[in-house]
Amino acid sequence: MAEAHQAVAFQFTVSPDGIDLHLCHEALRQVYLSGLHSWKKRFVRFKNGVMTGVYPGSPAGFMVVVVSYMSYNKYKQLDPSLGLFAKLGQHIPISLILSPALFQLLWITIIMIMRNVLKSLLSWHGWMQERHGTVSWSSRLWLLLVRLFSGRKPMLYSFQNSLPRLPVPSVKDTCKRYLESVRPLMDDEQYDRMKGLAKDFEKNLGPRVQWYLKLKSWWASNYVSDWWEEYIYLRGRAPIMVNSNYYAMDFLYVFPTSIQAARAGNTIHAIMLYRRKLDRAQIKPLMLQNTIPMCSSQYEYMFNTTRVPGVETDTLQHMNESKHIAVYHKGRFFKVWMFYDGRLLLPREIEQQMERILADQSEPLPGEERLAALTAGDRTPWAKARETFFSRGKNKQSLDAIEKAAFFVTLDDSEQLYDKDNPVQSLDSFAKSLLHGKCYDRWFDKSFNMILFKNGTMGLNAEHSWADAPIVGHLWEHVLSMDPKLGYTEDGHCCGKPHPNLPGPMRLQWDIPAECQEVIQSSLTVARALADDVDCHSFPFTQFGKGLIKKCRTSPDAFIQIALQLAHYRDKGKFCLTYEASMTRLFREGRTETVRSCTTESCDFVRSMIRDETREERLRLLKVAAEKHQNMYRLAMTGGGIDRHLFCMYVVSKYLGEDSPFLKEVLSEPWRLSTSQTPMQQLELFDLVRHPEYASSGGGFGPVADDGYGVSYIIVGENLINFHISSKFSSPETDSHRFGANIRQAMLDILGLFQLDNKAK
Repeated sequence: MAEAHQAVAFQFTVSPDGIDLHLCHEALRQVYLSGLHSWKKRFVRFKNGVMTGVYPGSPAGFMVVVVSYMSYNKYKQLDPSLGLFAKLGQHIPISLILSPALFQLLWITIIMIMRNVLKSLLSWHGWMQERHGTVSWSSRLWLLLVRLFSGRKPMLYSFQNSLPRLPVPSVKDTCKRYLESVRPLMDDEQYDRMKGLAKDFEKNLGPRVQWYLKLKSWWASNYVSDWWEEYIYLRGRAPIMVNSNYYAMDFLYVFPTSIQAARAGNTIHAIMLYRRKLDRAQIKPLMLQNTIPMCSSQYEYMFNTTRVPGVETDTLQHMNESKHIAVYHKGRFFKVWMFYDGRLLLPREIEQQMERILADQSEPLPGEERLAALTAGDRTPWAKARETFFSRGKNKQSLDAIEKAAFFVTLDDSEQLYDKDNPVQSLDSFAKSLLHGKCYDRWFDKSFNMILFKNGTMGLNAEHSWADAPIVGHLWEHVLSMDPKLGYTEDGHCCGKPHPNLPGPMRLQWDIPAECQEVIQSSLTVARALADDVDCHSFPFTQFGKGLIKKCRTSPDAFIQIALQLAHYRDKGKFCLTYEASMTRLFREGRTETVRSCTTESCDFVRSMIRDETREERLRLLKVAAEKHQNMYRLAMTGGGIDRHLFCMYVVSKYLGEDSPFLKEVLSEPWRLSTSQTPMQQLELFDLVRHPEYASSGGGFGPVADDGYGVSYIIVGENLINFHISSKFSSPETDSHRFGANIRQAMLDILGLFQLDNKAK
């Protein structure tokens, strides 16, 4: 192959006159450019590390301190050391030694004061209690002080050292809020029993485990996140496909090109541009109200990361640098370099590489086609197979090429799109393909898989342990917004010209024995059974959006969550424990917290919709339920949630060897309705008023309980809400399409209360 010749940097021959070297100048040039690129990247990382380390200070601030100190000393003739330097100066030239040190000490002191003041300011969350559209004078003063101490031009990680630590709630408050959350789900006898268990725990074991959590909260950056990552994600032995991984979907109404390689060219180039900004910390930190910073630690593992299977627990393997991607097409794996001539490949050049892969007619090697099924099945067999068959030789080299790639790309040989003439079946098929595909054509262990379909549509499948959906959503918004900017030619190709000397992709080589192929087939059987059982239903809700909901003076999220409660009751005739994901990124290394959306107040409203209540009473109960939901969401965001605290107390109890009936029962309760909102974080990238067709359809995930629903939704602009529902065919209690119809009707019924109210006025 041509790339094999390009890889030879020199040749030599031995003759009677000695050794004659024949250097390949082009290869040496590429080595030089590659090294230059690496050193530039190291320098940028070093510089950014320094800038982040001294933030909210800056080099300019250091110069101000130096000039101010020298001017003050010169014109005021004062000694800030109160005579100490003068006495020391009688013995050593203290002015030569300590003056620079004093400047640095003064500068660092100012930085630490600003940082701790900012941390104290960010620990106050009274601003969240303000009613929408109103800001008190105390909150305005607080916002002004936050801006004052936040510094100028922050980089992605600038605020990490200024974020407060996640507080540990009291055992009493957590038990009280837990009992309040389960009251509508239990009869009197069940509730009295659980109340007794809670009181016993609060009196005996609770204070003991709380002491350890307090100690950890003082010592560690976050008392939850490391245990959450390990015990909820990495120690799970079930398949991560469907159970953990989630997906993001392409535009609904726009089809930029029908050429698969061209869409791949623009998409991969946009992702690599995002990675460059991430490496340089040039991505703006996400800030609420453009002032309040949120934690950015989860971005660190977005690229060059793989989940490595273990017999008992998995680990995350992260590379500081990766200059290639791994590509799968029709059973073959390829390694594609993303840099040439010391620069990132342009979109047309990446398209050129994808065209070469699509044109490759070689057959898969034995066992190669379905190899990725190992990542879709149970974790322990994959861990044992990896150690036995992929720890040496060409198999290890090829596996390293995949696991150390920047990310994984699948050139899918199927076609997926939103068909207006067949909207239900087309979107459901699209969702299932992104969630699990054929079970062997995605590398589910990679931080994310970029999936390009044969007709030019695309999507993404992400592994969950390294970060939560909003982080991947931030990348996805960048990719979708860059696609129309990079553009295509009239015939659908990427702009630009192919490179005449670009080395082609490298086909990965495997030697997979029959024993390993049996393990692959066994994993595929497990994965297919899981995938075939998933009932996906996605639909755009176009009747109204957040614009009309806000006119009703109701939180859009609370509105949707209450609609989900009404829809679930109509679907199953009962209430259930409901999970809504909230974020705790107002704190350092914060991830998520649970909002228990099924409350006594929401149940009262749902019953009023079932019974023959007056419209006025229904409207009153709705407003009470919405206000309760908002208060719970605020508590979750500000460290007052209960589920992460309960989880950590359970972990400590296990370390102590103590058995808690209360904690055991709490953590065994199934979430039969698991919900999540996908937030749009970069609204400035999209002009949905002038171009509503460039609307993201969001993404979804698999059902958490065998007899429950998984619901994801994204609020797009003012007039569109996209829903993604999942359940299992094997459960006689669930039907994703039936539940979707109930959601539509519930949304319309609730809005009808407000519209009637407006008409009455």
